[in-house]
Amino acid sequence: MADIMSMTFDDKRTESLHSLILPPGEDFGIKSDDEDLHDDERLESDAGFESIIVVDNLPVVPWKKFDKLEAVVRRKFCRFGVIKENGLWMPVEEDTGKTRGYCFIEYNTPQEAELAKENTNGRNLGKEHILAVKMFDEIDKLMNVPDKWDPPETKPYTPLTQENLHHWLADEKGRDQFVIRSGSDTEVMWNDARQLKADPVHKRPFGTESFVQWSPLGSYLATVHRQGAAVWGGASGFNQLMRYVHPQVKLIDFSPGEKYLVTCSSQEPSNPRDTHRVVLNIFDVRTGKVMKEFKESADEFAFGDTCGFTGVSWPIFRWGGGKEDKYFARLGKNAISMYETEKFKLIDEKSIEVDNVMDFCWSPTDSIFALFVPELGGGNQPARVSLFQIPSKVELRKKILFSVSDCKMYWQSNGEYLAVKVERYTKTKTNTYTGFELFRIKERDIPIEAFELDNKNDKVISFAWEPKGDRFAVIHGDNPRPDVSFYSVKGGKVLKLTTLKQKQANALFWSPSGHFIILAGLKGFNGQFEFYNVDELQTIAITEHFMATDVEWDPTGRYVATSVTSGHEMENGFNIWSCNGKLLYRVPKDHFFQFSWRPRPPSLLSPEKEEEILKNLKKYSKKYEIEDQDISVLLSEQECEKRKQLKEGWERWVNEWKRDHEEQMLRDREASDVEEAEQVEELVDVTEEILPDVCIF
Repeated sequence: MADIMSMTFDDKRTESLHSLILPPGEDFGIKSDDEDLHDDERLESDAGFESIIVVDNLPVVPWKKFDKLEAVVRRKFCRFGVIKENGLWMPVEEDTGKTRGYCFIEYNTPQEAELAKENTNGRNLGKEHILAVKMFDEIDKLMNVPDKWDPPETKPYTPLTQENLHHWLADEKGRDQFVIRSGSDTEVMWNDARQLKADPVHKRPFGTESFVQWSPLGSYLATVHRQGAAVWGGASGFNQLMRYVHPQVKLIDFSPGEKYLVTCSSQEPSNPRDTHRVVLNIFDVRTGKVMKEFKESADEFAFGDTCGFTGVSWPIFRWGGGKEDKYFARLGKNAISMYETEKFKLIDEKSIEVDNVMDFCWSPTDSIFALFVPELGGGNQPARVSLFQIPSKVELRKKILFSVSDCKMYWQSNGEYLAVKVERYTKTKTNTYTGFELFRIKERDIPIEAFELDNKNDKVISFAWEPKGDRFAVIHGDNPRPDVSFYSVKGGKVLKLTTLKQKQANALFWSPSGHFIILAGLKGFNGQFEFYNVDELQTIAITEHFMATDVEWDPTGRYVATSVTSGHEMENGFNIWSCNGKLLYRVPKDHFFQFSWRPRPPSLLSPEKEEEILKNLKKYSKKYEIEDQDISVLLSEQECEKRKQLKEGWERWVNEWKRDHEEQMLRDREASDVEEAEQVEELVDVTEEILPDVCIF
């Protein structure tokens, strides 16, 4: 090797490298000078530019105000990261000395630069300047915009899918579907309650990496993967309809009308002292297009009740405007950011500023939201609940509250009432008591009715409105067995219907059609359930599903599913019950994670038509009663046939056992005879003896 190296260097002294000729198409890994030049140019063009932003629409000021403007810009942008030394450059005109209305800012990392862009682009600087912030790398695109505009090519409309997304609604048996996850499998099934079984529809191993979720109207089943999310559906099986690219997605949420899908992920910060960086995408469900993207620190999304996912409040965006998905909003520090979905921008290009706002919630049907501001300054600034109209942002109603410890808001499903549970301090500030404020939204000037429990010192464990009704239920009390009270709103007054004493309940589950409710004792109460008829104010049934963790009514209100998830090592699986508390069938499943009914869209029938059907229900039900009788007879025959087969199988087994036993006894007897026959007498000795003559008379 040394000789070769020596010879090579010696050759270099005498021979020119230009005289070397390589075979055609072969470079032996040696780059040409031109390639090195191109690499240097690429490195020079890419080095460091991803950490630079360009801030446009700054005020144009003379030289004497340069330092002041620079300080304002630095103070505004240093919140998102460390600006490098000499990293803020603001060009000036040579002849006039005035600034040119833009500047360049260089951060330590590209992530800080992108965070600054996301949080400042389109924001105000003073009253007359709206900042336009771009990444430096994007300047090339802006510089290469052609002078002449060419209209985009018009492409024919291609629908998302030719599949019928609501095919299951036309099921001849009127059944509903549900999805379960157990082990690594995801299964969609029919609830065939008549046949007392779950009928499989679709099964996919490793169908998701964390959980599945139905869309609010039941059109899609969403799954979560490392690369993003996907939706499935269709009449010809659960085919993949659309994918939404979002690496490392952890959480998803649909808008109420299924038009948009929100995905969320978290990224580790480059600096351990910094918080996680949260990335949010809002996709158009049908096209898969990203309509809006948010990239901010987790602290910006940590307002309200937070979940375990890096401390963000989920869902971050709350949708308003009913099923039309017109608006969405998020809670921030001293503000509520309200967006419209026509252009996905802030309404009036600014947030609603509310000092110390703690919570807000939308009406389920109207473009109205309620917000809660807690008490501050030791009572000098009282708490309040306010109602706002969108998009006008007009305050419709306000209620001032004193000595408030906590506050929760509950909308009725039709948006007719808003119940506000208020926990207040006693005069001594040592204890609290509970009261309610009821807003009657549909009435003129939105009157407010105040009421309290019989014992206002009782702790409120659970509150629930009857769907589409004017009744609500409350679990209250400090005893291991609390009380359950039912109330009704009539003529603007809150009337108590009844109180059930000492019930094993800590959760309330109304039927989607109202009238019936389940008083559930989950977890600590080991799965105690009481089915209660609120119309008749009487108990229908008391049942138990040991260690049950979840309860869910089917969308029609005919059936109930109770389940034990894998948080418990035993009894995993689910039970299906009728609305009157009769157990229909059980499905045990090891490593059971999730049960979810497929939602139904709102009925297309008018209220008048629904009322007519209810009046003539006996007429329409005759057909189905006959079918039920036929199925009952069939099930009875099947049960008899099953028992007959079991009996015949048992008799066959007994007869085979007897035959085998007799044959074995016969073989044992024959073996014993053979063994006796083969035994030989042993000859010990032979002697000869002569007997004397004997005379016989």
